[in-house]
Amino acid sequence: MKKLLLAASAAALLAGTWLAPAQAEYLKEHRGGTIRLLARSAAGTLDPHINYTDQGWQMYQPIYDGLVAFRKAEGMDGFTIVPDLAEALPQVSNDGKTFTFKLRKGIKFSNGQEMGVKDVVASFQRIFKVSGPTSGTFYAGIVGADKCLADTKNCTLEGGVVGDEAAGTITLNLTKPDAEILYKLALPHAVVLPADTPAEDMGSKPIPSTGAYMISAFDPNKGMTVSRNPNFKQWSEEAQPDGYPDVVQYDFGLSEEAAVTAIQNGEADWMFDALPSDRLGELGSKSMDQLHISPLSAWWYAPLNNRLAPFDNEKARQAVAYAIDRNTLVKLFGGKVLASPVCQVLPPDFPGHEDYCPFTKNPGTKWSAPDLDKAKQLVEESGTKGQKVTIIAEDTAISRSIGVYLQSVLTSIGYVADVKPISPNIQFTYIQNTNNKVQMSITQWYKDYPAASDFLNILFSCSSFREGSDASINIAGFCDKDIDAKMQKALDLGVTDQKAADKMWAEIDKQVTDKAPAVGLFTPKRLDFVSKRVGNFKFNRQFNWMITQSWVQ
Repeated sequence: MKKLLLAASAAALLAGTWLAPAQAEYLKEHRGGTIRLLARSAAGTLDPHINYTDQGWQMYQPIYDGLVAFRKAEGMDGFTIVPDLAEALPQVSNDGKTFTFKLRKGIKFSNGQEMGVKDVVASFQRIFKVSGPTSGTFYAGIVGADKCLADTKNCTLEGGVVGDEAAGTITLNLTKPDAEILYKLALPHAVVLPADTPAEDMGSKPIPSTGAYMISAFDPNKGMTVSRNPNFKQWSEEAQPDGYPDVVQYDFGLSEEAAVTAIQNGEADWMFDALPSDRLGELGSKSMDQLHISPLSAWWYAPLNNRLAPFDNEKARQAVAYAIDRNTLVKLFGGKVLASPVCQVLPPDFPGHEDYCPFTKNPGTKWSAPDLDKAKQLVEESGTKGQKVTIIAEDTAISRSIGVYLQSVLTSIGYVADVKPISPNIQFTYIQNTNNKVQMSITQWYKDYPAASDFLNILFSCSSFREGSDASINIAGFCDKDIDAKMQKALDLGVTDQKAADKMWAEIDKQVTDKAPAVGLFTPKRLDFVSKRVGNFKFNRQFNWMITQSWVQ
């Protein structure tokens, strides 16, 4: 009966009856009130130069600003780059290697300090001083970055980021052209913070911000309060629009089941975590007008530690890829409306994607069924049969259920497996740090921006791996020098011929997939459930629901 209810819910969603009503007129009477959000836990550090989570990045949008930003607009328009703290998009010179930005005047941080050239220069240096997770990838092309990566504490980016106080300009010099540099500058890892911000992970301490809102209180065990920045005056509706609620209260700790009930009862307005699959039928029949389903460029995947047994053996990794029944995982996530099986790294309808699936019953372009016989054969050939494997999952309903399923798969092909759920507040950093000796984990990756490199280069390049760091986003520890060199060629080619570069990324996708450093599980869609109080729901393809652009009654 549960399956029938889920199918009915899915059919109703597909029929389009879930769609939000036409956007209401922006009326002054909607301003004010408190919008109440729920999450199973906090999203790790508050530090925007370090935090690398979908949960954190969504909340940073009305709080922090960079030189440029992704447009605060619905749908595909949200991928457009617009000037933010800079007056206009940069002047480009020196054959695409020099970018000059003119700063806006009169912008203040939430602590009252004037934002200026010195803050921008110090913020770029800080990206390296705190060993930000993308300092060695996104920003490694800045002149002087090589010295900063080698000696983080004394980073100056001399010749790379040059400020002119008199002219009010920032000049960014690159070692070579980068077709994706403006995307990278629009991400939270490049936001501008006060120059006197300590060069260390600020953890639970809020950092002053320039946006319409600021973090006014935070307890990682209880919640976060986001309130209006008293020094904010809107300078660009596209980059940093004023918001509707006076306060965003984000509470942590409720289970997903309890969160759904709280929203139904009007005690909360939204939940970050995925809706429990056993509640979808009920919500689809009773609360359809409160559901919003949106496409994502993302994947759920299981990194396999390429530097620890048994997965330092390529055949052992491939065995897991063959053994997993992705249809089962799709059902665990909520059904075909909300997820699709995936074999490769690049998601569908994404630059560089070409259908490819080598690890299935009938290898080709699509996943068909698991091949347990092939998986068992590879385990035997690898000599790893009988070894112990611990799977680290987030302590959420969906991740726990996937962990238990993967445990059964590993057991069926000859391993001694168990699953260990830990708080989502620390799981993402825990599985990145090699000191924790994580063999296998369950995590998700949501695109930073729409480019193939953001999946392949970020997740699987040698430069994304760092021993003993909480910010080693190459969780698998994968490093193939030949593939790495090809990725650099694709990045360079993208400057002059993006179409040809995407063809090269498609080849790289297949090469990485063949090596099985991680196992793709499924690609998700986002299903948001909001209370009846919420109006003006808008979904941005870059950063998801624009929380402060909604109002509450």
